[in-house]
Amino acid sequence: MTSRIARPAARILLLDKDSRVLLFRFDPSDRPPFWCTPGGAVDPGEGYADAARRELWEETGIRADTGPEVAQRIVEFVTIEGVPVWADERYFLVRTDAEAIDTAGHTALEQRVMRGWRWFTRDEIPGHAEPIFPEDLVEMLDRLAAWIAPAR
Repeated sequence: MTSRIARPAARILLLDKDSRVLLFRFDPSDRPPFWCTPGGAVDPGEGYADAARRELWEETGIRADTGPEVAQRIVEFVTIEGVPVWADERYFLVRTDAEAIDTAGHTALEQRVMRGWRWFTRDEIPGHAEPIFPEDLVEMLDRLAAWIAPAR
């Protein structure tokens, strides 16, 4: 049995003015493509909210308050770097008026594997041709429905 390392992670549910959620398409060489919310590992000495703010800036070019922590998941997976982890993922809700994002802050690894991005409506997620993570994203969005009604 492979041992796993602990990986605290901050994830962002980034919603636009129409309550669509931003997802990145990952196309790693060792597994089929998949889509995922912005976010990543918490650096040593960093809190979850600080990591969410940093990841939001690095991955989207958006500087914003992280908003409230709205969900937590403990999941096991193998990272893009091939490291087996158990991740304590904390999800933060962030609203934006941005329509485009800036990926200039992506690391070399992110530039290699993050091959695209798009805004998804809630109804586009179930049955999408490629896997979307977290697997319970629709349920998360449904629990947040009162918070994420489109801005008018």
